[in-house]
Amino acid sequence: MDTEKQQHDPTMDDSTIIAEETSRNDQIPSWASVPKRKPVPLAKGLTASESVNAGATRADHERVWPFGLGGSRFRAQTRPRKFLIIAIAAVLLIALIIGLAVGLTVGKKKVSNLPLPTSNGGPYKGDLTYYNPALGSCGYTNSDSDMICAVSHILFDAASTGSNPNENPLCGLKLRLRRNGESVDVKIVDRCVGCAVTDLDVTEAVFEQVAELAQGRVTMEWAWLEKSPVSLS
Repeated sequence: MDTEKQQHDPTMDDSTIIAEETSRNDQIPSWASVPKRKPVPLAKGLTASESVNAGATRADHERVWPFGLGGSRFRAQTRPRKFLIIAIAAVLLIALIIGLAVGLTVGKKKVSNLPLPTSNGGPYKGDLTYYNPALGSCGYTNSDSDMICAVSHILFDAASTGSNPNENPLCGLKLRLRRNGESVDVKIVDRCVGCAVTDLDVTEAVFEQVAELAQGRVTMEWAWLEKSPVSLS
């Protein structure tokens, strides 16, 4: 209200008004004063509008990449992950190569070209067939990959010494079969009902050493590798 009176009072001169304005400014506390902002110089070679756009781009960039690091933080975080992916891929590739190598090695025939001995009886000629073993007459449980065989029920029963087939003297004995220059040693674990006296029934693994599975039945020769409790004429 005093100010309005002074503004309409024609008797007040200019010096009096200036003095009063200065007095009021001195009464404003220091914390209420707003410092003047220093003008930001324009980027060299840029117009005013281009400088404003550049500043906005930097601000947006800092919002996306905090701490003023830009894309360097993102690159630093993704680099170890990239190396980890490459390392995992390399390990899987090595495992695949090793698996293929082992598979090829296992799949190869493990045959010999040994002659049939004659000191324990033989050689004998008969048919060779294959079957899928499980629990045999000798009490052994076997699989298709085992190097075992079943002899004729005629031969097995002739060697029997009691009612328990597990105690048959032929159980566990070894013999060698031979065909087309390839020989395989097998162990007796079972009794073959459909076999003739000199026939042998073997696993697929044994059959594949001397013939193709598709053949089903082939002829071969065999002989004892150990002393047999029975003799064949």
